[in-house]
Amino acid sequence: MSLLTISFDFEFYPLLIVIAIAWLIPTVMSIFRLNKVPTVIVEIIVGYFIGKFFLQSFHSESAVILDYLALMGFIFLMFLSGLEIDVDQLLASIPKRRLTLTRFIKNPLLVGLTYFVVMLIASYIAALGLSYVIDIGNVWYFSLIMVTTSVGILLPVLKDRSETNSNYGQMLITAAVVADIFSIILFTITASVLKFGVKTELLWLLSIFVLFYLFMLSGKWLSKINIFRSISYQLSHAASQIKIRGTMLLILIFVVVSQYLGEEVVLLGAFLGGLLLSIFMHKDRSLLLIKLDGFGYGFLIPIFFIMVGVNFDAAALADLDQRSYLILGLLLLIMILVKVIPSFLWIKLFGPKKAMAGGVLMSSQLSLIIAAAAIGLELGIITPALNASFILLAVLTCIIAPVVFNFLNPKKKVLDEKTVIVGGTSTGVLLARRLHLHGRSSVIIEKHVERYNEIKAKGLEVVLGNGFDIDIYEKVGLAPENYVVVLTGYDDRNFEICNLIRHELQHEKLISRAGIASNYQNLKNIGVETFDATRILANAIENLIERPSTYHALIESFDQFHVEEIEITNPKVDGIQVKEIPFHGDGTMMMIRRADNMYVPNGETYLKQGDVVNVFGSNTALDDFKDKLSKV
Repeated sequence: MSLLTISFDFEFYPLLIVIAIAWLIPTVMSIFRLNKVPTVIVEIIVGYFIGKFFLQSFHSESAVILDYLALMGFIFLMFLSGLEIDVDQLLASIPKRRLTLTRFIKNPLLVGLTYFVVMLIASYIAALGLSYVIDIGNVWYFSLIMVTTSVGILLPVLKDRSETNSNYGQMLITAAVVADIFSIILFTITASVLKFGVKTELLWLLSIFVLFYLFMLSGKWLSKINIFRSISYQLSHAASQIKIRGTMLLILIFVVVSQYLGEEVVLLGAFLGGLLLSIFMHKDRSLLLIKLDGFGYGFLIPIFFIMVGVNFDAAALADLDQRSYLILGLLLLIMILVKVIPSFLWIKLFGPKKAMAGGVLMSSQLSLIIAAAAIGLELGIITPALNASFILLAVLTCIIAPVVFNFLNPKKKVLDEKTVIVGGTSTGVLLARRLHLHGRSSVIIEKHVERYNEIKAKGLEVVLGNGFDIDIYEKVGLAPENYVVVLTGYDDRNFEICNLIRHELQHEKLISRAGIASNYQNLKNIGVETFDATRILANAIENLIERPSTYHALIESFDQFHVEEIEITNPKVDGIQVKEIPFHGDGTMMMIRRADNMYVPNGETYLKQGDVVNVFGSNTALDDFKDKLSKV
């Protein structure tokens, strides 16, 4: 008798189609450089046509499996939405001094809360007015649907403009996060009231928050137990992947408890599970986020958005009546206006045009509006026509909002931080890839055609040419602020090319490898920064012998963590202790150089303008450190 019976009597073809679409869409968008359009929008649109022409003829069991995976993707998306919220940053925004109008306007959390209240009032008034034009089952719930926003759309737009850590970016992100949190809580409570009425059973809804609090206390207690911390570390990167398993367990605990309270509470439970994990991630935040993002956005979440398109009932739009186009246009306008009106709170800080641009970007809506509309449809307070309308409008806002935002608030031109690498050696190729991780562009100059084709096939920018040719540097657009790294593989050639660039082009930012002592001195004499590959190799071997765990941890996580030097130029932190500044949890100060002295900082260390700080952390953390220390 078999201990395990597995049936292969299952039709995998529909799942193959969906996964193939999930892989193909970002690939095609990357080839045609359609990076301004959110991938999920294309997934919904393609899903609609796939559902209409390919998936209708398959067995209902296959559809049930796809719907189940789509629901898992939806739950995982809500979990990741909670996980994206940096609780430390929100807590750091709580005012600690006497509140004045100036401090209020500059506080992202307080302005975000005020923004949400004004937005909710505007949305309710608009919904009340709309109820005289179209049939709205519940004005309050309808108004809640319109105040939802999409952090998942807002964040990539700001990140593309390098504004996530600016004061402007933080204002928008905090307002979106506050809207997410309160929208989920309010429409969950409202749905429960509509389903069960105002009864004592409604108090059971509080149990999900009690569970959240108990888990938070338990997590703090467990994190202090050495054996638990040791086991967690040992099993994190083994085949057991204990942190990923623990994350899935956490999601399902909140989802199962939420199901007992009511189906409309499930999304709130998943969101709170993500928020809880965000509180405890600390230094592991970036690494664990990458693993969870890979699982979610690589598998489950694309299935959800494709199935949204598959199940989209376009015919239901006809039920609105002959004025459907006018009504859809009116709804779209209102959904944008209820976000733009409260954006006037930002006028004093950023000016009217930039404030309005922020309001337009806040109007992008996706996962939450789909969730709220789906729950409303199930409760019978949203008609199929309105449900289809909201999905269509969500797609439109995600396309329109980023375009209008960039038009009203054009991206400032910045210096091209391109690095020119002379020589397509393995070191040069690896350097180009590492620079790409930092968001820096690079171009490799390679004279051998075969090697040029190999590098080009890897997706790196490369130019066929000789480093001894002066014209090649004009071709790659070499600017005074660009670094030139010479890595031909031969010390004498390195020196000759550096000498040519230094004297013929008067270029100052040069780096090259010094293999022997005489070459080191020659390069130094013409002002070239050098590195000793032999010493670096010896240092790496020493680390493998003396501190292997630390060395492997750094090497294996090089995609997520980096070291950077930051000069303190912000006068606001001059004379402030390290402990008084709420730095990002994914970074740490390793050393401070002040004049000719070096210090290992701690919480009591005072910072001074002109100090050079060595910081280790994730890209997000490094951006946060730079924003607080170097921006005036």
